[in-house]
Amino acid sequence: MTTARDLALIAADPQTDPVVEQGELSLALAGAELVDLIDTGAVTLDGDLLMSGGPAPAEDPLLHEALSLLGPGAPRTSVEDWLWRRGRELAARYRTALEDEGLVARTRPHRNPLRRSRPAPVDSTALLSARDRWASGEPVLAGFAAAAGLSDAPADAAAGLIDEHDAVLAAVHQAITELAAERQRRSIEAAVFDNVWRGD
Repeated sequence: MTTARDLALIAADPQTDPVVEQGELSLALAGAELVDLIDTGAVTLDGDLLMSGGPAPAEDPLLHEALSLLGPGAPRTSVEDWLWRRGRELAARYRTALEDEGLVARTRPHRNPLRRSRPAPVDSTALLSARDRWASGEPVLAGFAAAAGLSDAPADAAAGLIDEHDAVLAAVHQAITELAAERQRRSIEAAVFDNVWRGD
């Protein structure tokens, strides 16, 4: 299993708290994919620019899809720009892929339609492996899980990361900070509009 798939399984696991925002999870999944591609030699970093280096793992169609953004003729792009392009609705796509593979089953709908539900992982070797990696505090998975809001980052997490992983994780944190600022801006604008509409 890849870091991205392990992260998707951990995020779906009912034993994991809290339920995270899909935007943050999508960006963290994109970053985890990038680390997986770097680790296989499919992508290399030149400063903060990405370069295609070789094929993605044959058994993972989502990584192939991710690598296609850096295919022949594609302009060189920064890590953060790539995260925004790849991260769009990525959490939902991982959920669908894991469901199609039988690794995740939908939870029953709640009686309260406003309560958020999440797909629940099926007991499998993939889930056990992801849980073991999560419990061990492995720094790459721990770093992206913390970025997504699944946990607090361990104090010494950065010490366990190689430079390329650290650069990708830093870009994910920056993108998530920008996402939160944009969400807050929209919330303020909506509140101002509501006040004007009500005549407050």
